[in-house]
Parts: sequence; C-alpha cells; structure tokens
Amino acid sequence: MARQHMEGDARGELADFGLGPYVHGTPSHRFPVYTRGNAGEVYPQPVFPLTSAMAKAFAGDSTGDFLRSTGMLTDAECDEDADVFMGVFGGYAYINLSVTRVVAIRTPGMSLDDADAPFLGAEALAPEHVADRRDRNWSATVRGLRYGWRVLASPDLPALDDAAAEIATWRAGLTPIGEASDDELFDETAQMLPMISRIFALHLSITGGTGIGLDALRRTAGRHGEDLMVLLGGLGDVDSAVPSDALWDLGRLVRGDPGLTAHFDEGLDGLETRLLGDAAAADFLAAFNGFLARHGARGPNEWEMGCDVWGTKPALPLALVDRMRHADDDHSPGVRGARRATDREDAVAAARRRVRRHERWLFDRGLRCTVVRTRGRERCKTILVEAIHEGRLRLRELGRRLAERHPGVAHDDLFFVTLDEAPTYRARPEAFVDVVSARRAIRNQLEALEPPFSFTGRLPPTDTWRRRADATTAEALAPGTILTGTGGSPGVARGRARVVTDPSDPGDLGPGDVLVAPLTDPSWTPLFVPVEAVVVDVGGQMSHAVIVSRELGLPCVVAATGATTAILDGTLIEVDGAAGTIRILGDG
Repeated sequence: MARQHMEGDARGELADFGLGPYVHGTPSHRFPVYTRGNAGEVYPQPVFPLTSAMAKAFAGDSTGDFLRSTGMLTDAECDEDADVFMGVFGGYAYINLSVTRVVAIRTPGMSLDDADAPFLGAEALAPEHVADRRDRNWSATVRGLRYGWRVLASPDLPALDDAAAEIATWRAGLTPIGEASDDELFDETAQMLPMISRIFALHLSITGGTGIGLDALRRTAGRHGEDLMVLLGGLGDVDSAVPSDALWDLGRLVRGDPGLTAHFDEGLDGLETRLLGDAAAADFLAAFNGFLARHGARGPNEWEMGCDVWGTKPALPLALVDRMRHADDDHSPGVRGARRATDREDAVAAARRRVRRHERWLFDRGLRCTVVRTRGRERCKTILVEAIHEGRLRLRELGRRLAERHPGVAHDDLFFVTLDEAPTYRARPEAFVDVVSARRAIRNQLEALEPPFSFTGRLPPTDTWRRRADATTAEALAPGTILTGTGGSPGVARGRARVVTDPSDPGDLGPGDVLVAPLTDPSWTPLFVPVEAVVVDVGGQMSHAVIVSRELGLPCVVAATGATTAILDGTLIEVDGAAGTIRILGDG
C-alpha cells in the first residue's frame, strides 16, 4: 500500500489498515515499540476521526515539547516525521515504550523494569528492548541529571496553579452554549486545543517528576526492602478519589430512604425517569444534579470529546450509586482514608529511621517530590478533562443542531468527519450520510476487537486481533494456584471474585467481593468503595487503580495479566497487595 495512503497527514486524512479508511498514524523508525499500557486507561475505545484530526492540527506535539525540556532526548529524535511519542494506530491510542526505555538507559542506576513499573504495567506482554548504539548519549544523561535535581529541589508546583487559573479564565469567557452560533461552537473548541496541549505538557512533566521522586525513594528506602507503596497511601487531596466521596454520600441518601431504595431495587432500566416522576425524590435529584455540575466531566473515555461521560449520560453515575448503597458504613472513603493516612505516617517515620543518615535528605526530597506530584498529576488531569468537556458540550450541541435541521442526520455524525471535511459537512451533512455510515461501521468493528497490547514497527493486521466476544474463560483454577502481578497497594483481603468488564454494568458487585477488571480509568474507581480488594489485568504502580486503592486502604494488584479470563466469576480468592499475588482459594 502506498506510503502516503497509510500515513495520512496532520489534518486527519484516513488510512485503510484492513477494515476501510479510518484513523491510522505513522510509527517511528527510531523508537519502534508501542504499547496500550496507560493509553488503554484513558482511551479504552477507538478514537473519532474529527477529534483526532483537531488534536493533530491544533494541539501540536506536547510530549515532544516535554521531552525536549528534560534534555533526555535530542532534537533530532524528537523531530522524526512520525507519531513518535504517542499516536493512533488502527483506531486505538498507543504510547511509545521504546522512548521510556531509552530514557531509562540514559539514567544512571535505572533499569528498564524501574522505568516501566510506575506508569505502564504488564510490560511482560511487550517485546524485549533491542539495543541501538544511539541509546546511550552522555550529553543527554548529563542534561537529564540536571533536570532531575531541579525537580527534586522544587517544593511545589506553581505552574499548575497558573494552568488552573488559565483554564478557569478561559471557561469564564466562553460564549454560553445556548447563545453561541454554529461557528462559535466549533471555533471555541478548536481554539482551546493549543492551551490543552501546553497544559498536557505540564501534566507529563508532573508525571515524570513523580517517577523521579520514586527513583529517589527506591535508591534510599527501597534499598532496605521498604514497600514504597505503603509510604504513598492516604495522601488526601487526590482529585481522582474525590468523586467517590460524593457518590458515597449519594449512596447513603438512597440507603436511608425507603422510597429511593424502592426505585433502585426496581433496577437501573428507567431509574432516572422514575426518580424524575417522584416528587419525594427532589432532594436526592438536587444532590445528584450538584454532583453532575461538579464531576460531570468525568467518566469512561473522558479524554475523547466524542464519547459520553457522567454529565452527558447520568445513567453511568447512577449505576455507581446503586453499588455504593449496599456498602456498610465501615466502607466509607473517609473512614478508610483516615486509617490509611495514620498507617502512612507510621510507615514513613519507620522508613526514615532505617535509611542511612547521609541519605535521609534524598529520602525526604524523594518523598516530598512523589507526594506533591502524585496529587498534582491527578489535579492536572482533572482540569484538563474539565476543559475537554467544554469542547465536548459544544461539539455535541453543534451536532444536535445539524441533526435537527437535516432529516436523516444523527447528532453524533459530526465526529466521524475529518477536519478538512468539516466545513462542507456543516453546510450539507446529508451528503455525508454514506461516508459517516461506513466509518461508523468501521468503528463498531474496531470496538468489537481487542487491539494488540503492543507492537513493533508495524501494527499487526486486524484479522489477527482477538474478538472481545470470543474471549474464553479458562476452567476453574485449582485451589492454591497463585497468579502474580505487581503490588500496588498493600494489605491482604479475601473475597469473591467479581469480573467486571464495563463500569456501567457492575452487576451485583458489593461488600465481600474483589473487583477483577481489565483496566481502570477514573470512571471505575468509585466501584472500589464497596469492595474488599482490586485486581487489574494491566496498569502501573502509579495508575488510577493504585492511587485510589491506596487512598481507600484497599489491597490492589495490577499488571495481573489475563486475570479477567483466568479467574472465574464467584471464585473465592485472596489478594496480597504487597506481594502482588492472587491466590485461588476455591468456589465462592
């Protein structure tokens, strides 16, 4: 196939990779290995052509800008004409694994595993790194070390405060959606993307700084066998955990009200309609609307403007409230978090005593760096998705207007056109009915497939991808069988395995259960509140699953490859979050 056809361009030309024309990027020659690790958490579904094209055209290369700022990569390495650091291949988002490995090679005393573990997870599924003579670059090493020392020396994140203020000012100046013209709806969305890109570079900087702090802890406390994750639990003021507190309060309202309980007991289908038709539910609805006003930007696929989130599909958070209401008071996030905070203070004091005296300054800086940037990373993520939500609401309104004016056009058809096509589509959307239908069918096919967790150089053909519906569950594992992943949050808990593949359909998940999930983005984490422990197929030690589990004091094991297919739903299991193991105990 011709090179230009496969690679597309910055304005969102589509490529045929086996199913028909859809979003497909250009992989790097210098850094050939890509992974869904981490990318799968924030982009679990295929991206839409319009939002992908808008990001490429207006947002720039925020990851390249960040890596340049560290000095760890050269300009030549950053300027390759490809989707070097992250890209969309076969409709799915990937991040570059080779880059993080080269940075590890250029960092004295850091192994490839040390680089992979905090943020990616399950890299055992990825190919081994193939050494290249260009991997070692002493000038880059010196620049990177200088950057690292500056990060460790910084006690706070003033740039994050500036970013939050910038987004708040921008949001306040937006034209109200109901008053905006079609052009304003589209243009204000496009105009926000350069700002999003700059702040996303800051997000990457904060994330990278967390890794620098963890490395300092590993070189000090880790040398004495300390479980570093114990030192990072119960931090408080972690944005990704805040919605769980609000959902807990809503669950308590339902639990304490027989009328509300009756509505929820009837099932989730039609629940919102029943609540709206009941005058006695007015207080709950007021509280729920307050929750949506504050946290409506969160949800599955919250980085993708074409997808629903809590604010656009209230049935999603209502399903979470339904699970919350079954938990007893001792599962309260506040109660659990307070216990973990006390445990953390004791663990930090003990670890500091065991660290060599001449290394305590490095331990202190590493701990401060990790704590400040763990909180900062989650806060930065929150302000970014809130800004993205403003774009989502504007594009959805534009799509609704076009559908209203043009019979036969669906409200979300807009998301299936490219940036070049958008002006013509807005003038005559009915002319794109067949094109949109074909692309929608391709996206539906992609959504039914499991993309490769990693690939080298070229994405494998789609006819080799596993169909999600064909996933087979193995026979029951014998009691005593141990599955191994990565310890994310310490503690030991037993419970029935509840395998959940969709956060909007958690089944009867509740107290006494262990949540077993393929991945977890922020929309999953409220499901942690009613359970006893969490097991995730993929994920690193600083993933959403781990951070929230530590805040709640839940044992958590991530990178437990294949757990959702190896563990039968209902099996009694024991999770050891420090050892990173899951022991099969028998039938639940």
